[in-house]
Amino acid sequence: MSRIQHKKKVDKIMTALFFAGTAFAVILLVAFIGFVIAQGFGEMTLDMLSFSGSGLGNMLFNTLYLVFLALVFSMLTGVPAGIFLAEYAHQGKVTHWVRMAIETLASLPSIVVGLFGYLAFIVMTGSQWNLFAGSLAVSILTLPLVTSVTEDALRNLPDSYRQGSLGLGASHWQTIWRVLVPACFPRIMTGLIMAAGRGFGEAAALMFTAGMSTDINWNNWDITSASCPLNPFRPGETLALHIWSLRTEALHPNAAQLASVSSAILMVLVVSFSLAARYISWRLDKKMGGTNS
Repeated sequence: MSRIQHKKKVDKIMTALFFAGTAFAVILLVAFIGFVIAQGFGEMTLDMLSFSGSGLGNMLFNTLYLVFLALVFSMLTGVPAGIFLAEYAHQGKVTHWVRMAIETLASLPSIVVGLFGYLAFIVMTGSQWNLFAGSLAVSILTLPLVTSVTEDALRNLPDSYRQGSLGLGASHWQTIWRVLVPACFPRIMTGLIMAAGRGFGEAAALMFTAGMSTDINWNNWDITSASCPLNPFRPGETLALHIWSLRTEALHPNAAQLASVSSAILMVLVVSFSLAARYISWRLDKKMGGTNS
């Protein structure tokens, strides 16, 4: 066998292995999603979807509201941090320590972040469990991801973007704000999508910050009231926390069924949010690329 034939054979084998690995990952994901959704929807009743005390509607709203707040905090801190690392930071001890801090944050166990959030956002402020503290705890977990994605997106842009803008007389800040950030916005959105997925499934960090109870009055829209749905300083049990509670305490007579339905709703929520956001990102990419179809 010649060397060329040997290389072709090895190439075919490696291609088959890569394809098999990819196919296995896709099949595993589809099977997992299908199993969770089929099991949950098979046991679902309309009463389980209500916004009453025995339904899951309040927990679903708490999950969406908390993730929204966490994404706001992550965006306000992670995107500027990524811009700083990509455009302003020079190689040195300070930059080295900043990157080390980001890497350390990314590897922190969520239970540790939850304990820190409990001490910093609950005990030190003298408050009770609330969604605001929970969203701050989740934003700590998602901050490294948003920062890294923003930095990588800016660094991977062609240098012609910067040179063209600066050549037309724009300042560095104007170049970042009006050219670079809009150009890499779809990639930043992808990072926010991944951060949202982390927030949807988080339970350990919220156990000590957001609380395990929900008291919502949908007729009360006074945001200062403890029962107002939009009050971020009220306790709020999310779907992930509710699943953990149902499978450990099992105080409800239909705990197993409610846990399965909650898991299915959470899975549909994550998949739908991811697909919708990726579609928006794809449309923005095409629009910025100059195609309308």
